[in-house]
Amino acid sequence: MLEMHGTDGTEWLRRVPDIVADCARRWSLALDPTPLESNYGYLAPGTRADGSPIILKVSFPEREFFTGVEVLRLYDGRGCVRLCELDLSAGALLLERLVPGTMLSDLPDDEEATTIAARLMRRLWRPAPAAHSFPTIADWVLRMEEAPRLVGPDRPFPLKWSEHALGLFHELAATAAEPVLLHGDLHHYNILAAQREPWLAIDPKGVVGEPVWEVGAFVFNNLPEDLEPARTVPLLERRLTVFARELGCDRERLRAAVIARTVLSGFWSLEDSGYGWEESITVARYLAGREV
Repeated sequence: MLEMHGTDGTEWLRRVPDIVADCARRWSLALDPTPLESNYGYLAPGTRADGSPIILKVSFPEREFFTGVEVLRLYDGRGCVRLCELDLSAGALLLERLVPGTMLSDLPDDEEATTIAARLMRRLWRPAPAAHSFPTIADWVLRMEEAPRLVGPDRPFPLKWSEHALGLFHELAATAAEPVLLHGDLHHYNILAAQREPWLAIDPKGVVGEPVWEVGAFVFNNLPEDLEPARTVPLLERRLTVFARELGCDRERLRAAVIARTVLSGFWSLEDSGYGWEESITVARYLAGREV
């Protein structure tokens, strides 16, 4: 939070305990004393007065928070966690708690997990509202044009990869299918086992684009920790095969979108902190089958 928002992040962190206490009082919540682990935001499990399990989520009030709320409202629990209460000014969401809440990453069969993700994607996609505030894939990807400005001795980044990703984006955009509203960050850790439905999505970001752009976050997540190529490359290729089959997409078009989305993930790490992009570039190299 401090890396991302500086003094504003410090002030937000100071306010979080008061926000949590106020939400618990107004919404009659019994919260567990220990929050869930989270890199970004505050997550407290608990129950409502009627005993129903919930998660109180408090987020820094920025654009991604507001678009995420808009997506949750549009999904209205269809294929996704249900929004129960909302305080926009405080950045507070009361969400149904998914039980048992097991992550899709715990499923041992990766092909089965990929199939589940693909079918959930199809459930979630819908036409974007005529008037909306969501970013587009172009908004996301074209930010990489700023990469040269961010690179320096203490913030290195292989600019040839951001240039390659931008080239792939423009090639895909020239023949893009009709855009839809995408979850924006649908991967193994954002798909949980539930009782209301076997699997439900959490934490939607909300972005408008061609469906092929949804796949990247799933493909480059939950890989072998050492990214050893003999294990990682077949895994990446199998995921592309499953998504092409389940989504009815051209496999190489999917590959191009996933490469660009993977590089974008690395660029975001550069933009946010200046480090942590190396894994993304390694995965992009595996997917491309070469150095650019």
